[in-house]
Amino acid sequence: MSTNLIAEEKEVGIHEKGSFYAFWGWNRGYYSKSDVHFRGENYDFTINDMTASDRPSAVGIHPYLNPLGMTLPQTNFKVGYFIADHYAISFGVDHMKYVMDQEQTAQIDGYINVGSIHDGTYNNEGVYLGNRGEPNDDHKLGVPTLLAFEHTDGLNYINIELNRFDELHAVTPSFRISRILGAGVGGMLPRTNATILGNDRHDQFHFAGWGTHVKAGIEFSYNKLFFRSELKFGYIDMQDIRTTKFTADKASQHFTFTEWNILFGSYF
Repeated sequence: MSTNLIAEEKEVGIHEKGSFYAFWGWNRGYYSKSDVHFRGENYDFTINDMTASDRPSAVGIHPYLNPLGMTLPQTNFKVGYFIADHYAISFGVDHMKYVMDQEQTAQIDGYINVGSIHDGTYNNEGVYLGNRGEPNDDHKLGVPTLLAFEHTDGLNYINIELNRFDELHAVTPSFRISRILGAGVGGMLPRTNATILGNDRHDQFHFAGWGTHVKAGIEFSYNKLFFRSELKFGYIDMQDIRTTKFTADKASQHFTFTEWNILFGSYF
């Protein structure tokens, strides 16, 4: 009887089958160049090799530690469960941000026929994208109102992961260092802030495509609490981005990304 009670009361280890965990943290994102295709009534053009960056909030108590503003930075949230010793599945969201770089020169292909200064047919011509600038000699390019494009609320990657945990070193019985390797897949739910040829933005969450990734990380755990640092490399393909209030206006793009995460959480 007493032996059975001891076995029943044995605590599940943090990386053993039956253990749960949850974490919250922040990320930095780095994106490859992307060909972004814009289409709608009376226009169909592609901006080739567009560059973009993330938009981290300034470091400070607000908004990082303010409960009313903790969703404003680039954040990560996940819950996980160990389906076997060393193996866990997790589900959550990577709230990244993607912002078209200002003051860049890209190439444009396609046509515009909306009754504006941008009207014309383009064949790999240079276009200035930024907050300021003057039209060039043909009065088609260089006007800032041609395009503003960003996923800042945000580039939301809702994903499921399979992870493997391996203990590297037990500093003390309570303090351990572990390695994490994983891979995941999920859907993209961006809230895109875009201004196309002066039209009002859509400004609503919309399932736009999918993504996948692999990752490696290191975990420092003390009893049930942990700190993790992760590096992800992935691919995002969004073929149905809403850009304006008009349903005919869409954009599509695909690109690779690198994401660095700083995470805090607990096992339970």
